[in-house]
Amino acid sequence: MPAVTVENPLTLPRVAATADAVSRPVLAVTTAPSGFEGEGFPVRRAFAGINYQYLDPFIMMDQMGEVEYAPGEPKGTPWHPHRGFETVTYIIDGTFDHQDSNGGGGTITNGDTQWMTAGSGLLHIEAPPESLVVSGGLFHGLQLWVNLPASDKMMAPRYQDIRGRQVQLLTSPDGGALLRVIAGELDGHEGPGITHTPITMIHATLRPGAEINLPWREDFNGLAYVLAGRGTVGTDRRPIHTGQTAVFGKGGALTVRADEKQDGNTPDLEVVLLGGQPIREPMAHYGPFVMNTQAELRQAFEDFQAGRLGTIPAVHGMGE
Repeated sequence: MPAVTVENPLTLPRVAATADAVSRPVLAVTTAPSGFEGEGFPVRRAFAGINYQYLDPFIMMDQMGEVEYAPGEPKGTPWHPHRGFETVTYIIDGTFDHQDSNGGGGTITNGDTQWMTAGSGLLHIEAPPESLVVSGGLFHGLQLWVNLPASDKMMAPRYQDIRGRQVQLLTSPDGGALLRVIAGELDGHEGPGITHTPITMIHATLRPGAEINLPWREDFNGLAYVLAGRGTVGTDRRPIHTGQTAVFGKGGALTVRADEKQDGNTPDLEVVLLGGQPIREPMAHYGPFVMNTQAELRQAFEDFQAGRLGTIPAVHGMGE
């Protein structure tokens, strides 16, 4: 799980909550069910079973893989529409091509992120490049959906190509953790992702026995999803492991600790930390559309069927 790393974390800025910060309690730990997405790649549904009041502004998150594909096996998604929210695809291992009907697109690989604001609507496709399909290989990533407020749902689509080398790297006071700020900010250190809905997205790697106690905006929610390894969350050290999500309550600090012993194939605790400012608006979600009302959902389907969300471009060999 390479993503982005450094030889000596102690050369990085160090972050920690203040001594008087109120630690967030852990309200729940849930286990993600497994399923398949797109043309058949395996996923874990990270937010399944969590009440939306604790997720808002996040809608869903899938952990894609980790899977070692044989030659000819790598899979992606066919062309499909979106309207009303943002998709964030973060590749930890492997390579993915993106293309959309608004002209956005590119190839992302270890540690890169593609941030697509669907807004008023577009068509897009995500698939492994032909070379990876032929060779097979390791594939592992995340896709996160972030809601847009009603005032921004029909904004013009936008695409951000975020390279792994652009993320803000931080560490804990003892250097036992590497924090990759992909979007938002942590203790004044800003990540490269530009968001319409205020959020923070961090990929943290904790060495065995390491602990992070991070300052966390009190107006944000707090979620921690374990990509790999095992550890504890909260000051009462509630156990958590691969494929589980911790839901935090209110407070100004968020605590995660890695167990002293990790599995042989996952030497460290790998966790994604998410926080966002709740939108607190009605949400109507069906398939690839996230709107505020059922009428708006019907309109989205009508617009898609009428071709008003764009047409499939025949470039990069990915068009039809």
